[in-house]
Amino acid sequence: MTIHFIGAGPGAADLITVRGRDLLARCPVCLYAGSIVPREMLDWCPPGARLVDTAPMSLDEIEAEYIRAHEAGEDVARLHSGDLSVWSAVAEQMRRLDRLGIGYTLTPGVPAFAAAAAALGRELTIPGLAQSLVLTRIGGRASPMPEGENLAAFAATGATLAIHLAIHGLDRVVAELTPFYGADCSVAIIAHASWPNQTILRGTLGDIEEKFAAQPVERTALIFVGRGLGAEDFRESSLYDPDYQRRFRGR
Repeated sequence: MTIHFIGAGPGAADLITVRGRDLLARCPVCLYAGSIVPREMLDWCPPGARLVDTAPMSLDEIEAEYIRAHEAGEDVARLHSGDLSVWSAVAEQMRRLDRLGIGYTLTPGVPAFAAAAAALGRELTIPGLAQSLVLTRIGGRASPMPEGENLAAFAATGATLAIHLAIHGLDRVVAELTPFYGADCSVAIIAHASWPNQTILRGTLGDIEEKFAAQPVERTALIFVGRGLGAEDFRESSLYDPDYQRRFRGR
C-alpha cells in the first residue's frame, strides 16, 4: 500500500490537479484536513471509502490511521490544503512513514499565493520593477521564525512579499514594512481565495489597517505587499518584442 499526499489547492474544489482527483477516486481511505479542505472534494472518493477528518487529530492519531491502513493493505489519499511544499506539516509525517517503512508519494497542488494573485487579476512579476516573490510568514505561538528570517530582512530586498498566516498581526506587518516600502506602497489582502466567500481588500501600507478594521477577516487570508501590485506604467517584457531574437522565432 501507499500513502498519497495530495495538495488539494487553495479552496475551490475544481482547482485540484487531475492527478490528485484520480488518486482520490481509487483510494479506499481518505484522510483530509476538514478545517480547510472543501467537502465537495470527497465526492471523488470511491463509494464506501473510509473518510477521516484530521482537523481534531494529533500526529500520533494520524500515524495510527496510516498503520491501520498499512496492515489492511489499503492505499490512502492524504489531502492537505494548498501545496505540499510550504507550511503543509507533511515533513514530519513523511519522517514517521520512513521509520515505519511505509511508502508514499507527493502530488503538488495549486498554492494559495497563485490563487490570490488570480483573484487580484495581477501578475506578481513586473518587468523592470518586481522580479522576485518572497513567500513568508510571521512567528506565532505554534511556530516561531528562525533567526534571520524576518520581514525587515526580506523587505530590504524590495521584493514583493506574500505573507501567509499573519492576518492576526497586520499591525506588526505594517509597522515593520513601512520604513522600507513607504506608506504609499500597495497592499492587498485576499481572504479565502477561490472560495465562494472570497474577499479582497486593497489599499496601501498607510491605510490598510483602517480599511481592514472596517472589513475584518479572522483566518485563511494572505497579505501581498509590493510596488508591483499597483504598477500600470511599466515597460513591456522582451519576450514578445519583435526585435528580440530567440531560437523559437527563426528570424
